[in-house]
Amino acid sequence: MHDPRPDLAPDAGLSREEMEALQREIATAAVFEDDFSFDPDVLSSPLATTASGGDPPTVVGIDQSFLTNDDGDQDRALSAVVATRGGEVIERVHAVTPLEIPYIPGLLSFREGAPILAALETLSVDPDLCLFDGSGRIHFRQAGIATHMGVVRDVPSIGVAKSLLCGTPRADTDDRSTGTTVGIEANSRVDAPDGTLLGYAVQTRQYDSPNRHINPLYVSPGHRVGPETAADIALALSSSYKLPEPVRLADKYADEAKQNLGE
Repeated sequence: MHDPRPDLAPDAGLSREEMEALQREIATAAVFEDDFSFDPDVLSSPLATTASGGDPPTVVGIDQSFLTNDDGDQDRALSAVVATRGGEVIERVHAVTPLEIPYIPGLLSFREGAPILAALETLSVDPDLCLFDGSGRIHFRQAGIATHMGVVRDVPSIGVAKSLLCGTPRADTDDRSTGTTVGIEANSRVDAPDGTLLGYAVQTRQYDSPNRHINPLYVSPGHRVGPETAADIALALSSSYKLPEPVRLADKYADEAKQNLGE
């Protein structure tokens, strides 16, 4: 176990250069290999949980929604956190905070990190693993939102993104069958040696049809999880839907909480 790093929490008041420097510090502090206390096999097999003799790990999904002002401009972020254990929802919390900066590619955590940390603070259970709707190591400075939040809280974390921010697939990712993974390696846009394995394109679902196909998810380690394990966990937690279930539930809850606020 490492120490949490509240000193690395996102600060929207920093300049762009300072934000990028902070991300490089976060990437240095991050651990991109397995460093957690549970057997990941228990996430897909109840029998493995029984055999281990312990409780299932608490897996948390995190997603964001946005609220608008009277002019129709987004001015607040709503962070939804759903905690699951053994596939069952055990707690749901959310937090709303002002949006202090516009969306800037590569600096998402400085826009959305504050409500995420606020929501996690209200959670009564301690996560064993967090899955974020966003990137982890697949990021220009190897410090996407899953890495940033994972390091600040020192919690094993995984980024699950719907599009590829940077990096190069090691093979074609189109029309892959369910369960297929394709490595994503660093290129000239990433602060890492070319060829560094950043994560995987993970095909969690696919149509049984020659005429249409589902795009993969881009899964990468955030903190204290290796790239292969991150991909395996994304597959283990995906069933009837494309998104891993904790993230899907957080996405659904974010919409529900937004509606309850009258938006």
